[in-house]
Amino acid sequence: MRPLAVLLCASLLAAAPLMAEPSPPTPTLTVTADASVQAVPDLATIGAGVVTQAPDAGAALAANSTRMDKVVDALRKAGVERRDIRTSQLSVQPLYRYGENRAPQITGYQASNQVSVQLRDLSRIGSVVDALVAQGANRIDGPSFTVADPKPLMDKARTAAVANARARAELLAGAAGVRLVRVLSLTEGGGDMPGPMPMMRMATMAAEGAPAPPVEQGETELRAVVTLAYEIAPLR
Repeated sequence: MRPLAVLLCASLLAAAPLMAEPSPPTPTLTVTADASVQAVPDLATIGAGVVTQAPDAGAALAANSTRMDKVVDALRKAGVERRDIRTSQLSVQPLYRYGENRAPQITGYQASNQVSVQLRDLSRIGSVVDALVAQGANRIDGPSFTVADPKPLMDKARTAAVANARARAELLAGAAGVRLVRVLSLTEGGGDMPGPMPMMRMATMAAEGAPAPPVEQGETELRAVVTLAYEIAPLR
């Protein structure tokens, strides 16, 4: 019986499927490239706010609300639409006096209200800021510049970025003595990157007799970044 058992065992082993050897990893080349386009901005955003202080929270908030109503009214009179005015920050917080070896003491309250304003007529930024300060705004942030419809410009930057990535891959493949077979993946990263923006911050301002501040919009940069992964093979 033993020879028969050995023969049967050998037959089973011969019939068992052989395990496939793992295939070697696909050789790849990955490159990242970018491209940018310049554009004259057509949209500006500024922050306009009022900060008030009073002995109690209610008085601080009431004074703040009165002045903020005038600020918003000034924006409306300047032709800014309601859709372009958005409250971005509202707070009431205590003010403290600190002393050595003593617990902090509340000395009053500070109320702060700020709106984010989009301006579509960039030639009026200076006069709008001047009007805001005249109506009680004691904090102005901005402006920051951008493009209202960046999609066509970003598509142009993306197309150029892919072309740059392809050219870089071809250059590297040639230098390494290999050829590009096919694209394995294409991913996009980064995005629009605004160029330098003039920023002004004015607190506790007095507007009487002050001329409208000059503002230069310059250019905005929109940038696209792509990563291409290629399968590569030896030259034929």
